[in-house]
Amino acid sequence: MLESLSDKFRKILKDVRGQGKLSEANVQDALKEVRLALLEADVNFTVVKDFCASVKEKALGKEVLESLSPGQQFTKVVHDELAGLLGGADAGLELKGKPSAVMLVGLQGSGKTTTAAKLALHLKGKGRNPYIVPADLFRLAAVLQLKKLASEIKVDCFDGEGMKDPAAICAEALRVAGIKGYDILIVDTAGRLHVDAVLMDELKTLKGILKPSEVLFVADAMTGQDAVNTARGFDAAVGITGVILTKFDGDARGGAALSMRMTTGKPIKFIGTGEKTDCLEVFHPERLAGRILDMGDVMTLIEKAQTAFDEKQSQELQKKLKKDTFTLEDFKDQLGRIKKMGSIESLLSMVPGFDAMKKTKDVQVDEKEITRIEAIINSMTKKERRDPSILNSSRRVRIARGSGTKVQEINRLINQYNDMRKMMKAFKTGGAKGLKGMFQGRMR
Repeated sequence: MLESLSDKFRKILKDVRGQGKLSEANVQDALKEVRLALLEADVNFTVVKDFCASVKEKALGKEVLESLSPGQQFTKVVHDELAGLLGGADAGLELKGKPSAVMLVGLQGSGKTTTAAKLALHLKGKGRNPYIVPADLFRLAAVLQLKKLASEIKVDCFDGEGMKDPAAICAEALRVAGIKGYDILIVDTAGRLHVDAVLMDELKTLKGILKPSEVLFVADAMTGQDAVNTARGFDAAVGITGVILTKFDGDARGGAALSMRMTTGKPIKFIGTGEKTDCLEVFHPERLAGRILDMGDVMTLIEKAQTAFDEKQSQELQKKLKKDTFTLEDFKDQLGRIKKMGSIESLLSMVPGFDAMKKTKDVQVDEKEITRIEAIINSMTKKERRDPSILNSSRRVRIARGSGTKVQEINRLINQYNDMRKMMKAFKTGGAKGLKGMFQGRMR
């Protein structure tokens, strides 16, 4: 989402790092470019003005100007100020009492219903026992959509069939949650195409019944400053405690994310990074600042990997690699877990310097490659998956037809698989020296 802004910041910081010494003149020149980059990204003008003033003050400080690496110090100042602009410290959910209610509010089309399911799945993964409450009776399909999503993620959903009053639904759901032991109610409320008095009165009534720990404003990040202005309207009328930005994976300028905290005073708590129910991330200001400056986000990458690969599965994989019994079936399983972590490009974007490498070396990321590999392996028999050495030419032609690929792609996959096994065998028998010898042999 912030790719364009990241490109501009990377160029600005590269120019600054090329200076032998920082002066007020070159800092001023850099900040002029920073100001333009932020305004083009649809960041609020007042926010941009305050940000640049703060960076200038710190960049011209004695500690930076007298540093042996002023360019790096300037980068640190920009990173710290960006993190502060985005909210500074992480802001988690503040859940009080049992059951604790979380109201999701926002305009129609912002993604509240899908976000309700995403949040329920996230909390379920944290060991909580959420209960989804469909209180949006304004949009006809909202209740059915939420029930379907709840069924998919195996989270209970309140059934208010026949009930036509959102207030009555919330009161009954609260009563049921107390009896059945649910510890969190996630309430999907109605939206409108714009802020109106009828909607606000309904939300105030629901808030009075639920007494929620959190009232989270769900905003479409692609609407830019409109989302910020709408958030202020909801806060003034209902009182919000935080923000969830949806469609953060979209092709938008990112001004909403950079302006939201400073203009509303409310923290961004989550970001939606895709359509699937597992595409919800806790918002970390420092990590996003690092992504914008192409410093990567290794911590989020590690957390995603830990979620996709549990300890037991990792131990089983290690045993198979040690015993040299790693098959194409195992390979397919690992690819499936990688897919759960998100798109390949989104994962690689968390690696420091990847965005710059992508631009300078024209690196192409083929998101369909994993799907093709899975199709090839699925077109094999169990015997072929467990022992690829039996794949003669006729078998490979059959697999290519069945998977809609070419024989050359089958050959490439088998070669990659064999190379991986050789690498693991070399490491097993000779450690790092074994791997070194293998690569040296190839380079001759």
